Amino acid sequence: MSEQARRRPPKPYRRPKKDPVRILAFEALRAVDERDAYANLVLPPLLKKAREKGDFDGRDAALATELVYGTLRRQGTYDAIVSACIDRPLREVDPPVLDVLSLGAHQLLGTRIPTHAAVSASVELARVVLGDGRAKFVNAVLRKISQHDLDTWVEQVAPAYEDDAEDHLAVVHSHPRWVVSALWDALGGGRAGIEDLLEADNERPEVTLVARPGRATTEELTGEDTLPGRWSPYAVRLAEGGEPGAIEAVKEGRAGVQDEGSQLVAIALANAPLEGRDQRWLDGCAGPGGKAALLGALAAERGAALLASEKQPHRARLVERALAGNPGPYQVIAADGTRPPWRPGSFDRVLMDVPCSGLGALRRRPEARWRRRPEDLDGFAPLQRGLLREALSAVRVGGVVGYATCSPHLAETRIVVEDVLKGRGGPAVEAEWIDVRPLMPGVPALGDGPDVQLWPHLHGTDAMYLALLRRTS
Repeated sequence: MSEQARRRPPKPYRRPKKDPVRILAFEALRAVDERDAYANLVLPPLLKKAREKGDFDGRDAALATELVYGTLRRQGTYDAIVSACIDRPLREVDPPVLDVLSLGAHQLLGTRIPTHAAVSASVELARVVLGDGRAKFVNAVLRKISQHDLDTWVEQVAPAYEDDAEDHLAVVHSHPRWVVSALWDALGGGRAGIEDLLEADNERPEVTLVARPGRATTEELTGEDTLPGRWSPYAVRLAEGGEPGAIEAVKEGRAGVQDEGSQLVAIALANAPLEGRDQRWLDGCAGPGGKAALLGALAAERGAALLASEKQPHRARLVERALAGNPGPYQVIAADGTRPPWRPGSFDRVLMDVPCSGLGALRRRPEARWRRRPEDLDGFAPLQRGLLREALSAVRVGGVVGYATCSPHLAETRIVVEDVLKGRGGPAVEAEWIDVRPLMPGVPALGDGPDVQLWPHLHGTDAMYLALLRRTS
């Protein structure tokens, strides 16, 4: 070093620039990782607080939302790319550092943000939330990532489809391998179908509204920012940027946000053919209340009463809120559907939308794909079978039970129904299948029946499953 260089005074320390958008996105990812929170529950209050502080406008909120959800949806792909750019196992990278790297990778590979801006903004974020030392590591890794686009990286880090089809799809489409395998088994068919499904899981889902019959109409919800529903007569889809909370009928609870697949499940149960009386309906796993509100409105049109039961008291309160103002008779109780307080044979129609892995809603909760494990299904299995047995006990002879899940996994859908009907793991139940397909008129690609599996890539809905059963003795 020259004498002149030695005498040159050191550069003054520059404080990192605080970027409210990226700091908020980082905080949301940390909540998802540290507290097992869901982004769709964490992000809205963070955005609301930022707006109240004056830090955010509409474009800032949109960017923060894209950074959070885009990073979570492509987490597996980005992990593989980051792993190729570091000299240590990924598990040895501190989770907060990995979150900053993933946010940076998404900006570089999944958005139109210019390369220099994506790197510099991510390094500034690292300086704020990690410190200057680890920011240098972030800078070095992101500069390596910036040397290629996403397609080139995927070619490098994913095994060839011909060598390992499931692992290839897992890396390319950012799903755990076991989820790819389970979805492929449930879907059947070749490569094109499973790729379409996995890609649909990584797309931002539309917001769909339901006009609760007798309380609101679809015309009331229609405006410049809406599109008609595809399948449900009560559905209206919001165009991108539409705000449900700004719609008067939604504010008043006469309409709500509800996926169209969820609407179809409730409508099919309500319209299933029934002999004799049709006076008492049960929603046995009613939280958080979307299907209960639609069922309650449909029941009210016929003079029937709805009992909505939910085990968790806080979720039962959500059901009460959803049903508030329903024109017909209804009651909400906090009760365990496997140890019900009602007498056998009390109801004419019963819906059991059972707790499940949630693999059918990965578009809305992308973090669930990384949180779930194959062994989780073993925990759900006894509960799902127990709830279905109690539902069949609760319905009268000739009455109808709807068994629904927001999962296409065969172990949570048809296998559960077949086990209960055949007495595997418990007493056999005398019931017959009802073909669901005629009860979803106009909906294509419903398979061979009698049960129905909906799909994001085929129907634009969550992957809802529905089996309808009539109690015969």
